[in-house]
Amino acid sequence: MIEANINEYIKKHSFGRFSPKAVLFDMDGVLYDSMPNHAVCWKQAMAEYGIDMPEADTYKYEGMRGVETIQIVVKQQQGRDISEEEAQEMYDEKARLFGLMPEAPIMEGVKELMTAIKADGMQIGIVTGSGQRPLIQRVLDDFADFVDERHIVCAYDVRRGKPAPDPYLMGLAKAGNLQPWEGIVVENAPLGVKAGVSAGIFTVAVNSGPLPDSALASQGADIVLPRMTELCRLWHEIAAYGKKYL
Repeated sequence: MIEANINEYIKKHSFGRFSPKAVLFDMDGVLYDSMPNHAVCWKQAMAEYGIDMPEADTYKYEGMRGVETIQIVVKQQQGRDISEEEAQEMYDEKARLFGLMPEAPIMEGVKELMTAIKADGMQIGIVTGSGQRPLIQRVLDDFADFVDERHIVCAYDVRRGKPAPDPYLMGLAKAGNLQPWEGIVVENAPLGVKAGVSAGIFTVAVNSGPLPDSALASQGADIVLPRMTELCRLWHEIAAYGKKYL
């Protein structure tokens, strides 16, 4: 299965090779089972400003920079454009509420996967739309054996967040100015998948949320898997294919 997906990726982008040197992980819903907590906090925080933010919208906009999400939703519901500063104030309230939530668990299979990636001599990067410093610090603490701050892209590193390709292109740059065929993206959200695909990177969608697989496949995911443990199981097959071009 994997070989067919990779060959289709190479053909789709007219690349002559697939030779991964870095794996770029999204954070929420990929490293942590944190999306339910985010949904609660988005709803509560936005209600304070007269905005209705149902759970479905949390998944719809997942991966986008928080201030961009707020600007879009305010425009839709209140018909006005707000500045980045005003949106940031609203996002800060959402972040405050999230800090009061129980700590989300690490996704099953993530550390085992990172161990295998590291053993294959590849770099690991994190590309998130979050700008919450405590969350970034938790990543550094929980995954200290695999990633450092130089290889993390957050909301404040780019002007355009997901679904633009910028965050993942920045991830490639931080990994040593790699080419798209030298990376792998691991995502769980439609906007994140679209960002990875737009950057030309082989994009694995792990469907850890309530959306149908079609919501991820329709954004161009090169492969859709039901859980992180499945990607862990298939990792050596992916890595072995990439080594064909070394």
